[in-house]
Amino acid sequence: MSTSSHAPAAHGHDAHGHGEHPKFLAHHFYTPEQQLTSAKLGMWLFLAQEILFFGGVFMAYIALRFFYPGTFLAAHEHLNKLAGAANTIILLTSSLTMALAVRAAQVGNKKSLINNLIWTILFACAFMVIKYFEYSAKFEHGYLPGKYYHGHGIEGAPHVFFGLYFTMTGLHGLHVLIGIGVLAWVLIRASKDEFGPQFYAPVENVGLYWHLVDLIWIFLFPLLYLVR
Repeated sequence: MSTSSHAPAAHGHDAHGHGEHPKFLAHHFYTPEQQLTSAKLGMWLFLAQEILFFGGVFMAYIALRFFYPGTFLAAHEHLNKLAGAANTIILLTSSLTMALAVRAAQVGNKKSLINNLIWTILFACAFMVIKYFEYSAKFEHGYLPGKYYHGHGIEGAPHVFFGLYFTMTGLHGLHVLIGIGVLAWVLIRASKDEFGPQFYAPVENVGLYWHLVDLIWIFLFPLLYLVR
């Protein structure tokens, strides 16, 4: 009797002929290296569109500063430079802890991975707390965007500057909140011992995202708070 064409695959191989897959390897990849490369490519493409997105906002800043130079010069003096500097230090430090977390995942150090992820989340939360107090002060003094502006002491069109301020820092803050969410997701998976030398792509990709969030703030801080 002839062998059926529908007979089970040979021992040790799946229907695609991939062989025995590690638990973390998706069925449509042949090797962990292929999966890691694909994940990193996808992440870099995502980061590229994020740069394009924020590039449009930065171009709006350049154009509006050209049209309202006096207003921008006067209005930026009403921003809390100390709070902005503190947030810069916080985010730079969080980049360090995130890099240490990625390294810990690569070498299989679960304790260090979890600790550094927790520190990164705490730094991100600290950033948002400081930003909350900054926003509260702007609301209290009426330094609001568009028709909601009712502050005093700034000539020209301060509502334009503060509209841009809330747009730029608000979008960045949204990215920080999203970062906290994905960091928590990675932390939960790390606590289940899902990452190690053979599989750390989620940690690395979240790290790339977090470094971009930090990099955007490094541009926002001097443009809004320091440039005269």
